[in-house]
Amino acid sequence: MKLRFILASATAALGASAASAADFKTPIVYERLDNGLKVVISEDHAVPTTTIGVYYGIGFRIEPKERTGFAHLFEHMMFQGSANLGKAEFIKLVNSNGGILNGSTRFDYTNYFEVVPSNKTETFLWAEADRMRGLAITQENLTNQQGVVKNEVKVNVLNRPYGGFPWIDLPQLANTNWYNAHNFYGDLEDLDAATLADVAKFFDDFYAPNNAVLVVAGDVDPKETMAWVRSYFGGIAPSADIPKPDISEPRQEAEKRSEKIDKLAPQPALAFAWHVPEKGTPEWRAMVVLTTILLQGDDSRLHRRLVEQKGYASGVNGGINWPLGNAYNYNGPMLMSGFLIHDARHTADAIIADIDAIVSDLQTNLVSADELARAKTKLRSSLYDALGDGNRIGLVDLLATAALFHDDPQMVNRIESELMAVTPEMIRNVAKEYLRATNRSVITLKPGAAAAAPKSK
Repeated sequence: MKLRFILASATAALGASAASAADFKTPIVYERLDNGLKVVISEDHAVPTTTIGVYYGIGFRIEPKERTGFAHLFEHMMFQGSANLGKAEFIKLVNSNGGILNGSTRFDYTNYFEVVPSNKTETFLWAEADRMRGLAITQENLTNQQGVVKNEVKVNVLNRPYGGFPWIDLPQLANTNWYNAHNFYGDLEDLDAATLADVAKFFDDFYAPNNAVLVVAGDVDPKETMAWVRSYFGGIAPSADIPKPDISEPRQEAEKRSEKIDKLAPQPALAFAWHVPEKGTPEWRAMVVLTTILLQGDDSRLHRRLVEQKGYASGVNGGINWPLGNAYNYNGPMLMSGFLIHDARHTADAIIADIDAIVSDLQTNLVSADELARAKTKLRSSLYDALGDGNRIGLVDLLATAALFHDDPQMVNRIESELMAVTPEMIRNVAKEYLRATNRSVITLKPGAAAAAPKSK
């Protein structure tokens, strides 16, 4: 049964047991070409469109030292032209066929996708292969995109209230390994120093079929689609050596705290994070459910205490791999983080004391059956939302990252049943180990104007 039909009876599905939930399967055909390219095809004829995603195993935490910002720079470079498509012609080709497209850089991958009419599937497989085979690496394109990226950093981080807070700041405080702790947007000096030779080597090293996953989801015939994939991608040469740095993190044994002054911020803010268990383990699954109970939605414990009861802020946000992704689409060490902009009348210490009280309760007492059931329902619902979106972007993302990181796109069909198996005892145990104060990092942000103002006498 395809997911589109599951969603049609969402009410019944949300109340289904873990056993019956396991009957719902996303169709998957998986193959690896001789050059190492992983190919995932998911057939679904509910909407006459195809979503094509290409995910490369290079994100901003894997980029080489002294080349910070390169992963993000390449996200832009990939739209500057290839052997048979001129500058911005890829974008024009999508737009002229009524499609949509985008790209992004995350911790462990850079991805590109387009949603197009299904009768144009072959055309866009050819187009994606064309830029994988040979990007237009010219000094003009490099100089242009260096300027674009630097301007983006200035607009989104340097000249914006709360810019980069906390998604850039928390990893730098909480982590000790440079790969997990550097400025992911990139230092402007590193971007300025990039040479054409640097860019060509980066492309050869990382933008290769043996460091990529191609996902085709939608109104397609798998056999016909796989034949097109072999024809257009099969002859692309693999990379001889893909650098894979050690991104492991040691166990954190002491709480870390820092303060940040933001001259543009109108109100103080607070960010906090804990390291989470290794992805895919039973402890990690318990942490996913625990995060939902703690942070997700208006019925979460932190929202009820910090927003509704204490009135510290109008909202509290956070999660695992937040705000750059979700609990499923990363590879390596990760944080579960929270963030709120709060009223200046309240101190960060008062807010943290309330957070500590909630954490202590989770470490001491078992969550109730009702609260656990609500959390699982929310997780099931959000999973269906991602997999069942009409553009299939969430489906492509989960399939691609499962294949890229774990060589197992069928993981998508196990997420629900594995989360449904989490027990109150598992949640209490993971709270004891991973929500301990010595595993926490905290940043207090103070408005620059308020910090600079003279004290009243």
